[in-house]
Amino acid sequence: MQQGVATGATAGNTAEDDGSGTRLGTVELALSGMTCAACAARIERKLNKIDGVHAVVNYATERAAVSFPPTVDIPRLVEAVTAAGYSAREVQETTATDTPDPVRALWRRLVVSVLLTFPLADLALAMAWVPWLRFPGWQWVCLGLAAPVVLWAALPFHRAALRNARHGAASMDTLVSLGVLSAFGWSTYAMFSTTVTGGIYLEVAAGVTTFLLAGRYFEARARRMAGDALRSLSLLAAKDVLLLRKGKEVRVPVGQLVVGDLFVVPPGEKIATDGVVESGRSVVDLSMVTGESVPVEADAGATVIGGTLSHSGRLIVRATGVGADTQLARMTALVEAAQAGKSGAQRLADRVAGVFVPVVLVLSALTLATWLLAGGSTESAFGAALAVLIIACPCALGLATPTALLVATGRGAQLGILLRGAQALESTRAVDTVLLDKTGTVTTGRMSLTEMHTSGDPDELLRHAGAVESASEHAIAAAITTAARARFPELPEVTEFTALPGLGASGRVEGAEVLIGRLLLFAERGWTVDSELAELCAEWEKLGRTVVVAGWNGAARGLLAVLDTVKESAPGAIKALRALGLTPVLLTGDNEATARLVAEAVGIEEVHAGVLPQGKVEVVRALQAKGRRVAMVGDGVNDGPALAAADLAMAMGTGADVALHAADLILVRDNLIAVPDAIRLARATLNTIRGNLWWAFGYNVAALPVAALGLLNPLIAGAAMALSSAFVVSNSMRLRKFGGGQ
Repeated sequence: MQQGVATGATAGNTAEDDGSGTRLGTVELALSGMTCAACAARIERKLNKIDGVHAVVNYATERAAVSFPPTVDIPRLVEAVTAAGYSAREVQETTATDTPDPVRALWRRLVVSVLLTFPLADLALAMAWVPWLRFPGWQWVCLGLAAPVVLWAALPFHRAALRNARHGAASMDTLVSLGVLSAFGWSTYAMFSTTVTGGIYLEVAAGVTTFLLAGRYFEARARRMAGDALRSLSLLAAKDVLLLRKGKEVRVPVGQLVVGDLFVVPPGEKIATDGVVESGRSVVDLSMVTGESVPVEADAGATVIGGTLSHSGRLIVRATGVGADTQLARMTALVEAAQAGKSGAQRLADRVAGVFVPVVLVLSALTLATWLLAGGSTESAFGAALAVLIIACPCALGLATPTALLVATGRGAQLGILLRGAQALESTRAVDTVLLDKTGTVTTGRMSLTEMHTSGDPDELLRHAGAVESASEHAIAAAITTAARARFPELPEVTEFTALPGLGASGRVEGAEVLIGRLLLFAERGWTVDSELAELCAEWEKLGRTVVVAGWNGAARGLLAVLDTVKESAPGAIKALRALGLTPVLLTGDNEATARLVAEAVGIEEVHAGVLPQGKVEVVRALQAKGRRVAMVGDGVNDGPALAAADLAMAMGTGADVALHAADLILVRDNLIAVPDAIRLARATLNTIRGNLWWAFGYNVAALPVAALGLLNPLIAGAAMALSSAFVVSNSMRLRKFGGGQ
């Protein structure tokens, strides 16, 4: 999945590669008219029948994520949805609030239904059990109370059923509409007939409508609440910005910002977009975006994230990312893309839901025929057939995965954990080993130069080393460059720079070929290393220091030692991983002594040190060959291949793009406790989905024969069906209370 693909709040028509070189357009469609999983399945089938189109329809979010070839345009996709009997429009930022509120409309119909159904039920019960209370025309009073409920409050069911019938399809609304109208029609006929002696079902028709409206109302309300976390994430973006133009501060909409602009962040305001602090100092609260509870200090040179809050001090920031290229926009896009995912079990449930309604219609007809042929009364036959129609609506099947994902991804975003989707959740189930890259993951990655040794001029050693490392992005290179610039504000220019992943780097400085890196690199190049340097290098490494050898013109000239510090959260995170039944393993390209020192500090027993980038992949595969299921946690360019090879890939959000693209889970906050938190959240979500699906399948399988045997009153069937969906939604909502570690 491309991290830059815009969805949801950053929606738009974008492009991706299908792997064969063909550029595919991608779009998100907002759907209306869906009332159950069968509707979603029908739209998905209709879209996927178009050549080259791949669509995933999410019933809970009422969205369709569609990729399509150049031969297909968006109007054709909208036409396909319309042809299926539903409405669609391309999601735009400006159309988020221009649609009617379905929750309020359902509430109005529900209130009317309740006000009329309760007196109707009381009257019908009294007339049935106490005949002497019957008064002339009591049936007409019942009919007057039931008619508004059946003909107005239940109108959405009837409209949807009619729309489906026009397109030769059936859905949950078909079952509800048929059941309610059948009960109402039979009762009206019985009131006028002189041959029918059975009871009437007006209270059933009204009661079923009320229960189903209540279920749909609470379902819609819960779905809106489930998406609150994501909506609050998208609302974090600043609306305007204090732009610095020719020395003057001008307040403009944030959409006018472009990369490179300077803008001012006064105390107490949100940072408008991603950028680098040019001047000023402030304490920045990252909790809204990253879930990091401790504010951080930002001064000149610091990277800041759009949407975070500057508490104190005035900052002048240079914009480095705007619009869809900001971290907040990418987070929102990733969360919405994850919500469109489906587990394997959910795909099976969708297929079942797609054929379930026609099967239920046939079962209802067979139930009616069987009862009549067996000599049962018309009233009993009709009641059993009606119960089958009502009890079997497959709403819960369609809500099982989407609602859980909707809640979990939103809650995860609040905690700085981005789930890629249901596929990532399934990978957490069998994982038993967690490989942790050392630098930037277990340690801070902010190294400092602690010692130097050379037989020549130390200033020359530092100038040459600093010049080459200034072109590198590695943490060790940054430490050496910082130390060099502290002594020499103007470093020599480096040319012919070459990064050597896992080994070091080379370049030409002031006419000399400079090599800097591991001792192994000098041996491979055949450069001279005197015995004194080699012995001192080994001695420093035994003390746990990371040692870099620097040289030029074919010979090593000196050593530079740097130290990295362990993250404060690392020991607690390792303990939490063990509590989850996982085995932590430290994986690093650093030397054995340094790796062991870090491992002992955090409580890791198994260590793989001196591992080159390709070697990290080999470690992953070697563990997998032993039957272990491996999760890999990393943040650097050299972690990308290992992340791709692992069963579960977890990238620290502060890391390189290649690591983020390879990841199943992205940890936005720079805190190792996010690793066990992410696994716990993924497992909790997966367990919730499985529980929802077991309930949904079990409910329908158990309820159908009970209804067909006439052991279920149609009114109770309606209540049970509504409660089934309510259970699935409320079970998913429990994930909102998921708490992360400190």
